[in-house]
Formats: sequence, structure tokens, C-alpha cells
Amino acid sequence: MTDLLYLEDSYLSEFTATVLSQDHEQNGVLLDRSAFYPGGGGQQPDQGALWIGERAYRVTRLRPGGLHIIDGELPPVASTVRGHIDWERRYRIMRTHTAMHILCGVIWRDYQASVTGGNMDILAGRMDFEFERLQPEVIAEIQANINREVEAARDVRTKILPRAEAFQIPDLIRTKINLLPESILEVRAVEIVGLDLQADGGTHVANTSEVGRIAITKYKSKGGINKRLYVEIGD
Repeated sequence: MTDLLYLEDSYLSEFTATVLSQDHEQNGVLLDRSAFYPGGGGQQPDQGALWIGERAYRVTRLRPGGLHIIDGELPPVASTVRGHIDWERRYRIMRTHTAMHILCGVIWRDYQASVTGGNMDILAGRMDFEFERLQPEVIAEIQANINREVEAARDVRTKILPRAEAFQIPDLIRTKINLLPESILEVRAVEIVGLDLQADGGTHVANTSEVGRIAITKYKSKGGINKRLYVEIGD
């Protein structure tokens, strides 16, 4: 099993690790520890490189289970590598992910609308909610309120909970359908203090003030009571 360093520290962009094995079919390596986020929950995987001395092995993507897909020759098994994540890209994704949690938290607090889907790009994303009707004045109100939460400079914290304990917390699973497999025995919770608490495995900034201004750029109906909001994050 790979020790997933990003679960404890989203700001860790460099680390050392040992190559445990090679997968020649997928042209990847498994490490004993890694700060690379593999993707999931709508968040894109990290990019970067593994280094041995002056030799760089570019990481193009990650597979489930922590397999680091390499462009070209693989680093040898048992070698010690230095991992470097593309930090500028990662930090923008962190800002985006926290922005989506702010949006989700405000809409749940103010309208009790469940999330039915979503996806993130870099400094942009979309999220679907259960709204019967969604007028322009409500959109303006939501945008004003989410930016108040950015300005409130709320701390963002993470903690790992046993599954049984986690499911005692009301509304921890904010999506309409609980997507956590029964095999997951521990649940990572991300809390925007005073606003939101959700089960989540991705990377986030440490304070909402780091996010930047959030703009709702458009919205549309996806049928029935399903409404989609598109957001962009500025400086």
C-alpha cells in the first residue's frame, strides 16, 4: 500500500520515496509513499516528475491504487526517487476544490439543496443541485453569499474518522447518493469551519481567503429539479 501523503498535507509538493514495483503494461511504477493526488471526486490528478539525480521521469497521470504512469523509461525497482508535483497547477486545483465546497455549503445552509453531480477543471467547475426553480435573483444572492464566505477567511481542516463514527454525523455525505463503498473503513472529512463538513478525499487550501473571487458564470436546467451552476475562480 502506498502512503498517501496528500491526505495529511495538501501543501506538500516535494517528497522522497522508494520504487516498489514496475508495471510495464501500463508503463508505471508503484511507490511506497506519494504526495501525487490520483484524481477522483471530480478533481483532476496531479502532474509532475520523479527524479533520480539529474534524471527526470515525467509523471503524466495516475491510476487507481497509486500507479504513477511515466512518459518513457521507468525508474528502477528499489531506487530512491524525489517526487516534484507541478505546484502552480496543484494550488489552482486546491483553490477550485475549496470553492466548490463553499458553493455546496452555502446552498445546503440556505436552501437545503442536495448535490446531484459535479466536475472540476482548473479555476472552473460545475455543480448540479436539486432546485425546483432557480431565478436570476437567487443566483445573484448565492454568488454574493459564497464570496462573503471567501472574505470571512474560514479555516479549512481535515480529519480521518472511523466509518461508523463518520456516519453518525448528519449530512456528512452531501451527495444525493452515498458513493462510499462498503470496503472503505475510514472516512476523511473536510471541514470549512463554521460553514461546511463533508466526506472528501481531495486537496484543499487551508483558509477560504486563499480561494479568490468566485463568479457564477451561467446556470441551466438539466431536467426535472436538477439545476446546473457553472463557476470560475479569479484572483
